[in-house]
Amino acid sequence: MALRCCRTIPALGLLLLAIVGILLVVLPAREMETPPENTYGIVLDAGSSRTTMYIYKWPTDKLNGTGIVTQHSECIVAGRGISSYAGLPGGAAKSLESCLERAVKDIPKARHHQTSLRLGATAGMRLLKQVNATESQRVLQEVENKLRSYPFNFKEAAILSGQQEAAYGWVTVNYLLENFVKYGFVGRWLNPGRERIGALDLGGASTQIAFETSETVENEDNVMELLLYGQTYRLYTQSFLCYGQDQFLRRLLAHLITTAGVTSQVAHPCYPQQFNTSVLLGKDVFDSPCTQSYRPAHFDPQMHVSVVGTGDYQSCLDNITKLFSFDNCPYSKCSFDGIFQPNVSGRFMAFSAFFLNHNYIDLLTNIPVTSPSRLKEAIRLMCNMTMSELTQKTKAKVKYVKNICAVSNFVQVLLLQGYSFDEHSLPSISFQKTAGGASVGWALGYMLSLSSLVPAERLGLMKALPPGPWAGILFLFIALIPVAMVYLLMIYRNTRTQEGMV
Repeated sequence: MALRCCRTIPALGLLLLAIVGILLVVLPAREMETPPENTYGIVLDAGSSRTTMYIYKWPTDKLNGTGIVTQHSECIVAGRGISSYAGLPGGAAKSLESCLERAVKDIPKARHHQTSLRLGATAGMRLLKQVNATESQRVLQEVENKLRSYPFNFKEAAILSGQQEAAYGWVTVNYLLENFVKYGFVGRWLNPGRERIGALDLGGASTQIAFETSETVENEDNVMELLLYGQTYRLYTQSFLCYGQDQFLRRLLAHLITTAGVTSQVAHPCYPQQFNTSVLLGKDVFDSPCTQSYRPAHFDPQMHVSVVGTGDYQSCLDNITKLFSFDNCPYSKCSFDGIFQPNVSGRFMAFSAFFLNHNYIDLLTNIPVTSPSRLKEAIRLMCNMTMSELTQKTKAKVKYVKNICAVSNFVQVLLLQGYSFDEHSLPSISFQKTAGGASVGWALGYMLSLSSLVPAERLGLMKALPPGPWAGILFLFIALIPVAMVYLLMIYRNTRTQEGMV
């Protein structure tokens, strides 16, 4: 009897193990999506006046092929833009080191080799390429070598076209306003079905405009198509080189000097009354491709010219208007300089120097820019202020406030006469520096478009076991049942045989 019990216990144990195993495996288990890891990307915005590094991150799963990107951190590179290091070997690369070292610390080490690293140079390098293509290529190669020395996945160091810069700015604006995707109450990213808005960017050497239009675009060079979140967008884009804030101020100064004749003193109607400064004809005025058409046949680059402010609003406006060409349009309609532009429509966001100028208008006049007449009223008021009034109210340095009247009039001419914003469309412009916790500019749009090139990783499932091994173990547990039953039957038969023999 004892022997039979000893033989029966293992079989019963197998049978019990099989039943318990099957119950554990087949009982309903809650399937949960595990949070995906973040993918990181670095974009260096190499502008004409400075370089800024942005670190972005997005979950490794994507929506319709495009990452849900957020800004992780930002670092402003010390010094001016990389184009300013022309003729100074090693300078451009050296300037990037501190921000790149910060990126090494900010991004998890395990993700370094997967982090894409790109540098996009804009109008400053476009100008340098026009003047000295060899030096432009040397600076880019120097920067590329520096970027490759870091533990990231280097992709490119390139000069963006003006159209790309405009389009990526448009992407940034609409992404931050959740016009492409929005996190819904159901816990999923959804298409909100919102109307996209146009983008206005004003940098140091160029200005950009981009918006969707239902009108026929007569010049195909102004068309750019982007694929985002499974949908194709067709944009009108245009970039105006030499119409950025810094280069425009140079052109204005060059125009005033050549119009008056190259003398030791020149009146500047946009500077505050009684303010004066000294400039070098070469370094400060004519050593730029943007002022080449104003350059006298013979002049001394080392000659100092005293520039005296007169604070004359109307004269300032008239001189600035002369920097634009509104004649000779080869299309049915143009903005300026013979460039086709359809009618502006819908809402717009203006950022970069547009925002800074608008901020000065708020501080100095407290006049809301709700119509062309109100804009002109505010600018006239600012142009009549003294330097002491400007510095006291803005708390800004003289080198910035001396140009408030000039830049404000430039923005007025650009928006009202150039882009043809009017009583109805001007109030549709919102002036912003940031949105959704991120800086507004082309870099985020660039990262968004490029994130579609990064392979997505599927979400995991939290289960007792992964599906394949789970099915295999279930099969083994089921197989144990007949094995245990056969073993028990054999024990029973052997026992009956032995009892019959007795």
